[in-house]
Amino acid sequence: MATRTLPDRKSSPGSPSARLSSPQLVAAYRNMLLSRRLDDKEVQLKRQNKIFFQISGAGHEGILTAAGMILKPAYDWFYTYYRDRALCLELGVTPAEMLYEAVGAAADPASGGRQMPSHWGHKAFNIVSASSPTGTQFLQGVGSAEATLRAKLLDITEGFQRDEVVLISTGEGQTSEGEFWESLNTAANLKLPAVYLVEDNGYAISVPVEVNTAGGNISKLVRSFPNLYVEEVDGCDLLSSYDTMERAVEYARQRKGPSLVHAHVIRPYSHSLSDDETLYRPPAEREADAARDPVAQFPKWLVKQEHATEQDIKQIQDEVDAIVLAATDDALAQPQPGPETIYYGVYSPSVDPTGEQFDTEDDPQFSGEPTTMVDLLNACMKDEMRRDKKILVFGQDVADVSREEYIGKVKGKGGVFKVTWGLQKEFGGTRVYNSPLAEANIVGRAIGLAVRGFKPVVEVQFFDYIWPAYMQLRDELATMRWRSNNNFSAPVVVRTTYGGYIRGAIYHSQTGASIFTHCPGLRVVCPATALDANGLLRTAIRCDDPVIFLEHKHLYRQTYNKSAYPGPNFMIPFGKAKVVREGTDVTLVTYGATVQRAITAAKAVADGGISVEVIDLRTLSPWDRETVFASVKKNSRVIVAYEDALSWGFGAEISAAIADECFAWLDAPVKRVASTDTFVGYAPRLEDAILPQVEDFKQAYEEIMKF
Repeated sequence: MATRTLPDRKSSPGSPSARLSSPQLVAAYRNMLLSRRLDDKEVQLKRQNKIFFQISGAGHEGILTAAGMILKPAYDWFYTYYRDRALCLELGVTPAEMLYEAVGAAADPASGGRQMPSHWGHKAFNIVSASSPTGTQFLQGVGSAEATLRAKLLDITEGFQRDEVVLISTGEGQTSEGEFWESLNTAANLKLPAVYLVEDNGYAISVPVEVNTAGGNISKLVRSFPNLYVEEVDGCDLLSSYDTMERAVEYARQRKGPSLVHAHVIRPYSHSLSDDETLYRPPAEREADAARDPVAQFPKWLVKQEHATEQDIKQIQDEVDAIVLAATDDALAQPQPGPETIYYGVYSPSVDPTGEQFDTEDDPQFSGEPTTMVDLLNACMKDEMRRDKKILVFGQDVADVSREEYIGKVKGKGGVFKVTWGLQKEFGGTRVYNSPLAEANIVGRAIGLAVRGFKPVVEVQFFDYIWPAYMQLRDELATMRWRSNNNFSAPVVVRTTYGGYIRGAIYHSQTGASIFTHCPGLRVVCPATALDANGLLRTAIRCDDPVIFLEHKHLYRQTYNKSAYPGPNFMIPFGKAKVVREGTDVTLVTYGATVQRAITAAKAVADGGISVEVIDLRTLSPWDRETVFASVKKNSRVIVAYEDALSWGFGAEISAAIADECFAWLDAPVKRVASTDTFVGYAPRLEDAILPQVEDFKQAYEEIMKF
């Protein structure tokens, strides 16, 4: 670890910046000025109502230009935040492309007009699509750096360089997010080639750094992380910034571990045009910042040191103004994306998991004795990992052992339910490994790995504890493809256990599938049998979309849902329901653990002359509207059943769709069977009263026939 006090503005003779030529220094000034002029132009356009949002990178130009000079576009990888205009310019993003973002043009390479300005992204330069939530880039950047590590260990060279690094930039306010600390924990622990750049302008909107950060200095707080190189620098000083970034990047390139540069910069403009800094910053403070402004001070130094003349500086200013004017005219003439494009990139436009290529269900190659859902899920993962060495399995307790020297000496854990047992023994600790007990860490890293071409199949141990990862799931994983206009994708499979009927009480019985089916961009799968679990997981792994794969704990080892192994190419397409019992009076639509209860109840009422058709949806997003509607039109009575609480559940969507599409065929109102609008209790009598039981189904069948 290294630390450094704030330097003066002179470079020492042996420093990297001392070797910079006059043309390089002048070019650096040009980049800094261009960044500022683009900020100013956007401010003007916003006031003219020609763009709709503006957030500035002013005051950060020194450190960002230096970083761009050191790092390599299309070689290194970049996870940016909204003030990184000067960095992106230095990497190769053009002024016109930046203004395409501002006007929401279809030609915008960052998002095709889908995101606000300054949400940087450019596939050609490895600038990964940025989003608005603060701090979500940390774990993804660490995941991308982890991809470099695992690619080397697995001898994967395509898409990887010999000594690439991942830059993760941030403001000082974002370091208060828990994911910052989770990411540092993993980066330091694995000695990942990640370079953190903290651009500290002293304010998170109106909140000063001493309120956000204990002691007011983030670099002092992180110094105890092992293998982490730390430097503090005046980020307004291009020369000192260049020297510091050179050392930090080289440390990571040499695979010594991550580094963190804490750059003190200024914010001469308000947080954004939606903010007025005069409400909370006094004139004296703002004047002190102005005295350090790199765009104002650096050209004076260039002239004083005879790297440029006053005429040179004037010529650069005129040239930059002309570039910005031309870029503005170009951008304002660009068309916006058409309404016909809105669905493009919600899901993969080239790989359709509902298609025939994923439907081998009618030709299983059975072998062996019938076995459980646990065993067939395990068998599927083994098949797929043999097929594709880029598949990685990680999460809490998923490995057989964390200390690999224990393999062969102990039986191995392989997950709390044994679903991943034996995977590490066969495929090694590079591909199957335990994560920290941190759900956001699991999903965020998986996104970064997937962006780099790996196929993470991760496990969140219990659905009840998935919520720390929800920001990564909803705002990052689900949106990556759409928000980048299909330039980036993250086809992660997130396996998690859910559901009751196990005496698991409040915190081991949750079933909130509707929270994820409500997220465009996610596929949601919920098998009820061992065979379906095997085929659907194989489809999930081979498709190109992120998948939430829900595994009901109660179903893991039931005898009634066992199956023989169906072979390594057995797949069930998404959106294909299964009629598990045919009937002519009532249609029952359900999924998961309520399928068997619906069937049992249907058999019980058959003696009374009620014929119930039971449909297992199998996948919830997409769901099979065609099969459901055909059954409803045939039977004219329908019940929708689900294990979640009655109100606001997934069944409400199915019921509404039936009412919209099948109203003319209904002879009775759509009825629901679900859990009570409470939590799940531990005592058996409580759980039985709360969750849907066979008697609830029988009663529903009998009541709907009275209409």
